Amino acid sequence: MKAKDSTHYGAQADMQDIRRCQHGDAEAYRRLVERHQQQVSAIMWRFSRDPDTHQDLVQDAFVEAYQNLHTYRGDAPFAHWLARIATRVGFRHWNRQKRERAIRTVPLEEWHQIAEPDIEEMPAQEAAQLVHQLLALLPPRDRLVLTLRYLDGHNVEETAHLTGWSQSMVKVQTWRARKKLRKLLEKARQEAGQ
Repeated sequence: MKAKDSTHYGAQADMQDIRRCQHGDAEAYRRLVERHQQQVSAIMWRFSRDPDTHQDLVQDAFVEAYQNLHTYRGDAPFAHWLARIATRVGFRHWNRQKRERAIRTVPLEEWHQIAEPDIEEMPAQEAAQLVHQLLALLPPRDRLVLTLRYLDGHNVEETAHLTGWSQSMVKVQTWRARKKLRKLLEKARQEAGQ
């Protein structure tokens, strides 16, 4: 089966299962979850790398999708609608983290690693962890826009769709977030030089 045929079949299967689910067929929703679990899991990995929290976020996204299934009109593929819900669930998670406890900061003795990283020699997993620690220092809105634009590689239009913001808002928020990130790096360089 060609990719285009497979996508068409998937969209048809999604619509059939959505209709069945709206009429009380729990098995139909299970099939939707199975078809889209990998996609939602990948999105939620950006919001938490803790396995337990990640699993909870994936489940929260599917619960919210189920509760709002009656609002799905079919104007866009179900996968896009679900990605938008997952993004919002992750964003709320970051906001809850901020309210519930102070975000862990990178210890001062590690700032020099952020300020002058030797990317060529740093293992990929360690570099990713460092990037996530640095992003954790930013407010949730800034984290979200930088993650979507630069880690996930979404363009302005896609980011606007996922967040529910206007394209102008995405551009402004990206500019502000980059400015804040630049200030954090400058501070790190200053502290590393002391």
